[in-house]
Amino acid sequence: MPRFRLDIEYDGSQFAGWQHQADQPSVQQAIEQAIGKFCGEDVRIRAAGRTDAGVHATAQVAHVDLAKAWSGDKVRDAVNAHLQAAGARVAILKAMIVADDFDARFSATGRHYLYRILNRRGPAALEKGKVWWVPKRLDAEAMHEAAKILLGKHDFTTFRSTQCQAESPVRTLDRLEVGRNGDFIEVRSSARSFLHNQVRSMVGSLRRVGDGSWDAADLKAALEARDRAACGQVAPPDGLFLVGVDYPEAPGKSAMTRDIDT
Repeated sequence: MPRFRLDIEYDGSQFAGWQHQADQPSVQQAIEQAIGKFCGEDVRIRAAGRTDAGVHATAQVAHVDLAKAWSGDKVRDAVNAHLQAAGARVAILKAMIVADDFDARFSATGRHYLYRILNRRGPAALEKGKVWWVPKRLDAEAMHEAAKILLGKHDFTTFRSTQCQAESPVRTLDRLEVGRNGDFIEVRSSARSFLHNQVRSMVGSLRRVGDGSWDAADLKAALEARDRAACGQVAPPDGLFLVGVDYPEAPGKSAMTRDIDT
């Protein structure tokens, strides 16, 4: 059976997350149903990252095995037609046949996230559901400097959900940068893999540095505490986007990173 890689964009606000839910809509279910209507097959797809309820993606990657070697354009256009007909805010950006050993989750060598904070007195109108609105002025430079403390290999127990199913809390954070872009503060993070709620937990704690209630030493103490109770407020899912997944450089396995305009 040919294996297809799907590059996917979605608005997570209408879903209970990527993964199948017993009684709530999921991105995975929406795509699987659309594929079923296109080719009549009952399929299961695997994604690079199982994003939480309300989290968005501009460059999610998934794979699916189909019975026929359709052209990538045919798969993309047909699945999109059924997604649109169902009113799902999901789009297949690209579909292509890949090697049988390609696995969207386990072949990935890096994942990239963007978190957006709208930092102004006026609330979000056009960006509602796509940002975390923080009306108090934040010091993005202080946040950026403090973020360096979290770079590298650490036990991130403080910054993971109590429901996290990962065997180890140790992760290597390759990138954590904070910058201001007009009224927006953008937090960009990269790692081979992340713990459940890790990005949102780090952003929530960095926000405390930005508003002056913490300094860099407080963030370091929180990390070293290895205690969930030491974490700052967990940032809401609205502002989080999966913007890229890396794969080994080989045909059909190139990295895709797709940012959003602000």
